[in-house]
Amino acid sequence: MSAIPSNQKTTVLAAIVMRYEDAILKEWIQEMDASVRRSDLMVAAELQSQCSQFLALTRRALESNEDFRSPAWDNVRSLLSEFSRTRAVQGFTPCETASFVFSLKRPVFTRIRLETKGENEQLADLMWTATELLDSMGLYTTEVYQKSREEVIRRQQEELLELSTPVVKLWEGVLALPIIGTLDSARTQVVMESLLQAIVQTNSKVAIVDITGVPTVDTVVAQHLLKTVTAARLMGADCIISGVRPQIAQTIVHLGINLADVTTKASLSAAFSVALQRLGISFVREASK
Repeated sequence: MSAIPSNQKTTVLAAIVMRYEDAILKEWIQEMDASVRRSDLMVAAELQSQCSQFLALTRRALESNEDFRSPAWDNVRSLLSEFSRTRAVQGFTPCETASFVFSLKRPVFTRIRLETKGENEQLADLMWTATELLDSMGLYTTEVYQKSREEVIRRQQEELLELSTPVVKLWEGVLALPIIGTLDSARTQVVMESLLQAIVQTNSKVAIVDITGVPTVDTVVAQHLLKTVTAARLMGADCIISGVRPQIAQTIVHLGINLADVTTKASLSAAFSVALQRLGISFVREASK
C-alpha cells in the first residue's frame, strides 16, 4: 500500500487514538506509575483525570490536520501550560513534568504498529508524525515549566529581600533600617521603598540606616547608600548612617567617596542618641538613692 498523504496523517492518527483511547489511557498511566508518577504530590484520581482530558483534546486537535502551533491546538497548549505551571509549584522536576507527554509514546506507537501490520511505509509515516507531535508537546511543556520555575524563584527572591530589610521603629519619630549583606541595585530599590513607606506611615523625622551587617563598602555600595539617604531627605526625614567600622571608614577615604554632608556614626546606639537630640529629646540619669 502507498504512503499516507501528508494532509491525512494526523487524521489517521486521530482515528487510531479514538479506536484505542481506553487502552492507550490505561497503558499511559501504567507507564507513569512505573517510572515518574509522584504519589506524594499527586493522587491517582487527579492524574487519571488529567490524562483523560489531555487525550480527548489531543484527539480532537488531530482531526483538524493542523500544526501543533496552530489555533486548532490552543486548548491542548492551554492545558499543558496549566499542568506545567501547577507541577512547577508543586515541586515536580523538569524530567517528571516532561514525562507526562513523553510517556505517551509507547502506548501510541504500539497501536500504530497494530494498525499498520505489513505496511512499512505507512508505519514509518505515522511513527514520524506521532514522534514530531509528541516531541513538540514535550518541549512546549518544558518551556512553560522553566518559565514558571523562574517566576517562582523571582517571587521568592523578592520576598527574601523584603524580609531582609525590616524597618524598625525605635522611638516616636525615629526609624532604623538594619542592612545585612551586600547592596545591589535590586536590593537598594527594595530598601528605599520599605524605608520611604515607613517614613510616610509613621511620620518619622529621623531614619537610621545601619550597615553593621554589610561586609564591604565599595563605590557602588556607597552610591546606593547615598541614593537611600537622598530619598529619605526628599520625604522630609534626616538620615544617619551607623555601623561605620574602621575598615569601612578607610575604604571610603581610599575610594574618595564624599559622605561629608551625611551624618555617620560607629554604632547604632550613637546614631540613636543623635536622632533623639535632633528631636529635642534628652534624658537625665536618675540620681542613686
